[in-house]
Amino acid sequence: PSWSSGVAEEDRNKPTYCVTDVPPWYLCIFLAVQHYLTAFGGIISIPLILSEGLCLQHDTLTQGLLINTIFFVSGLCTILQVTFGVRLPILQGGTFALVTPAMAVLSMPEWQCPAWTQNASLVNTSSPAFIEEWQGRMRTLQGSIMVASVLQILVGFSGLIGFLMRFIGPLTIAPTVSLIGLALFDSAGVKAGSHWGISALTTGLIIVFSQYLRLIPIPVPLCCKNKKRKTAKFYIFQTMPILLGITISWLVCYLLTISDVLPSDSARYGYLARTDVKGNVVSKASWFTLPYPGRWGVPTVNLAAVVGMLAGIVCSMAESVGDYHACARLSGAPPPPRHAISRGIGVEGIGSLLAGAFGTGNGTTSFSENVAALGITRVSAKKEKQEYSFVALHVFPAPGEL
Repeated sequence: PSWSSGVAEEDRNKPTYCVTDVPPWYLCIFLAVQHYLTAFGGIISIPLILSEGLCLQHDTLTQGLLINTIFFVSGLCTILQVTFGVRLPILQGGTFALVTPAMAVLSMPEWQCPAWTQNASLVNTSSPAFIEEWQGRMRTLQGSIMVASVLQILVGFSGLIGFLMRFIGPLTIAPTVSLIGLALFDSAGVKAGSHWGISALTTGLIIVFSQYLRLIPIPVPLCCKNKKRKTAKFYIFQTMPILLGITISWLVCYLLTISDVLPSDSARYGYLARTDVKGNVVSKASWFTLPYPGRWGVPTVNLAAVVGMLAGIVCSMAESVGDYHACARLSGAPPPPRHAISRGIGVEGIGSLLAGAFGTGNGTTSFSENVAALGITRVSAKKEKQEYSFVALHVFPAPGEL
């Protein structure tokens, strides 16, 4: 009985799609959107937090450009990581480990925002004085992040992180990842506090879908050559609980907005739950914007900022090592070898270098929340040929290492 119960538990926790599996292309699209929405809150909150130190509180259009840039760089770094880095299904995005030192630098007396930038009626977002005011701060962050990222590149590609893995085990990785996750509770609480009812609804839906309805299949009609009607079982609640939860909550907010249940006064509680809050930004923003390095000018270097960014980079590396192991475990893959971890850290260093050059005001790291999504959805496959994926991920070295 104990053996059979152990087998049943193992089958229940087995991923629906492992790294060696290839989901249908149409399912990959929905799963990608789900991961995007999972990372959306963490990525978009970074430029919004930095906007206060950059004197951009009343310039929502420029905030949109910063969001555009960090999303573009996150996608670019994810491609580099899954292709040349650790090569696990792990998403790259901005890191809160660099937000704290960035805000500490921007809060120094010499970097205090002028009083006129904090008054919406006095701010002219197109004036040269205002543009130089925030771009000068951004260039300092850019240069400091680029210099600090060199340490991560050296630690990764030199193999030093592989050497340090001898002294790093589960008892050191797990508390590090947990503490970094706990550090996000403050930002998460502030955003969720915009409307606790909607936040609780989204959380409750994700829990119900992923834990209680995940084994309930939905019949899907299939097209057959013999024109006979057939149906297949699709476990939508198991593979897309986050996407379903966010979509239903947004629809609820939309209905409450068009029926004027949610307040239209920005000073009242619940206003931020409206779906038309950022409507003016959507109408003014460009349809297509392509970020490029040096967009805000030539980066500058500040010694105090570099020291702070170095501390953030070290924390980011420790978090990423734990994410690699967690991702491999949830993907049904063996633990990543040292050379794969070294490549992953090195590529993350290149990602931080690119993030600094493009002007996100931040670096890049592996997203813990998307690793957790692998465990919730039981889907951890990459879209590539099945015969090659396993050996490419875990046995063969990367191109150039032979």
